Amino acid sequence: MVKTNVLRLLEAAGIACEPLYYDLGEAEFSGEAVRDSLGLEEGRSFKTLCAKGDSGRALVFVVPVEASLDLKKAAKAAGEKKLALLPLKELRDLTGYERGAVSPVGMKKLYSTFIDETAILFDTIAVSAGAKGVSVFVAPEELRAFVVAQFADITEE
Repeated sequence: MVKTNVLRLLEAAGIACEPLYYDLGEAEFSGEAVRDSLGLEEGRSFKTLCAKGDSGRALVFVVPVEASLDLKKAAKAAGEKKLALLPLKELRDLTGYERGAVSPVGMKKLYSTFIDETAILFDTIAVSAGAKGVSVFVAPEELRAFVVAQFADITEE
């Protein structure tokens, strides 16, 4: 099985994690499809979104795959007047990851990161392990501490 840089970083930091492997074709690839193929309950699988604030700084938001990022709540949490999702063409240069494989762990830089507060409802959550076909279970508090994130209410009602 594939051992991604995300898995290596978590293990090197002594953070308990469990890789999860799935196989989806590009046509059916979505966060919900990944969650369903792994047999996870709703709310436990998270996607990582990147945005830029009006200040120009890059920001990272980790939200349940079935939820939508509330840009107003996210901007408030980040101390920005407003923000916009990062254009796909800038994603790889900023994060080092391709669309569909963005992980809050192991980005090129440590960006201000916000994890939806619903993550704390679970002992572990699934996030991308940095490559399509691999996710990882990690405790939300350990993830928060490792990526120096904050828990916040950042999803649409």
